[in-house]
Amino acid sequence: MMTTTLSPEQSSGVNEKLIQTASRRSLLKSLTEPLSLLGALVVLIVIFSILNPRFASLENLQNLLNQASLPLIIGIGATFVILIGSIDLSVEGVMAATGVTFVLMSANSRGGADLGIWAWLVPLALGVVLGLASGLLYTKARIPSFLVTLGMWFVGLGIATVLYGTDAYPELSNDALTVWAATITAGLPNVFWVALILMIIAALALRYTRFGRATLAIGNNEDIARSSGMPVTKHKIVIFIIAGALSGLAGILAVMQMGGTSNNIGDGYLFITIPAVVIGGTALSGGKGGMLRTLLGIMLLMVLKNGLILAGVSPNFEDMVSGAILVVAIIAVAWSQRGRLRIEK
Repeated sequence: MMTTTLSPEQSSGVNEKLIQTASRRSLLKSLTEPLSLLGALVVLIVIFSILNPRFASLENLQNLLNQASLPLIIGIGATFVILIGSIDLSVEGVMAATGVTFVLMSANSRGGADLGIWAWLVPLALGVVLGLASGLLYTKARIPSFLVTLGMWFVGLGIATVLYGTDAYPELSNDALTVWAATITAGLPNVFWVALILMIIAALALRYTRFGRATLAIGNNEDIARSSGMPVTKHKIVIFIIAGALSGLAGILAVMQMGGTSNNIGDGYLFITIPAVVIGGTALSGGKGGMLRTLLGIMLLMVLKNGLILAGVSPNFEDMVSGAILVVAIIAVAWSQRGRLRIEK
C-alpha cells in the first residue's frame, strides 16, 4: 500500500485551505441565522398585515416599538449574562423594587416631597445592589445563578411590597414624565430611542472592546479564560451589576409609561426577554450570540403578540398559541446546542 508524503510547503497549503474553508462556513452560518430571523419577522408582518390592515398602520407600528422598548433594555443585560453561561431570573423583582422606589421618591398622588435627581439615582442604585448581590452569591458562594437570581427575584418583590404598603395606588403627579414617555420623536417613541441607543452601545462594546471579548471567552471556556489571566470572577460580578442596573432602569421607565406603579409592574417581562434572547440565537451554554440577535428575537415575539391581538385571537387562546410557538422556536434553536448545554446554571 502506497502512502503519499506531503512536503512542509504542501502541508502548509492544505492547512491554510482548510482554515479558509472553515472560516467561510463560520461566516456563512453567522450571517444565515440572523437573516433567517429577519425573514421570519418579515413573514409574520406580512401575514398579520393581511389578516388586519391596522397592523401595518404607523400608529400601531409605533405602539409596537413602544411595547418592545423595555424588553430590549432588559434583553441587553440578559444577553450579557447568558453569554457567560449563566442566567438571570431576578428581572421582575428588580423592576418592582425600583419602580415603586421611583414613584414614591417622585411627586405622587400619595403626597411627599419630590426628591428630584435622587428619585432616579436611588432606584438605579437599588438595581445595582441587587445585581451585585446576585453576582457575589453566584461567584463567591458558588451557588448556581438560577437559584441565586430566583431568590433575588423574591427579595426585590418583597422590597416592593413593603414599600408599596396598603395605601392607594400611587400615581406620578408630574405629567412631564408621562408625557415624555408617550412622546414620538423623529417617528419613534422616546423610550424606544433610549433602548436603541443602549442596544447600539452594548453591541459595540461586545464586538470591539476587551470587555466584550472577555465575555465571549468566559462563555466559550471559563477554565481557559481563567488560566490566561482573565479576572473571571470580577467580570461575572460586573455583568450581573449591569443586568441589575438595566432592569432597574426598565422599572423606572415602566412607571413613566403607566403613570404610576404597583408591586407587580414587572410581571411578564422575564418570560418575554429570556425566550427572545434564546430565539435570537444566543447560546444557553454561553460564548455565542449578540445584541443584534436579541433585537431580532424580541421584535419577533412582540410582533407575534401584537399580531395575535389584532388578528382577533381570543385572550383565552393567545397565551396558549404564543407559548406553543415559543416552545417550538426554542427547541429549534437549542437543538444543535444540546450537547453543550449545562444542567447547572
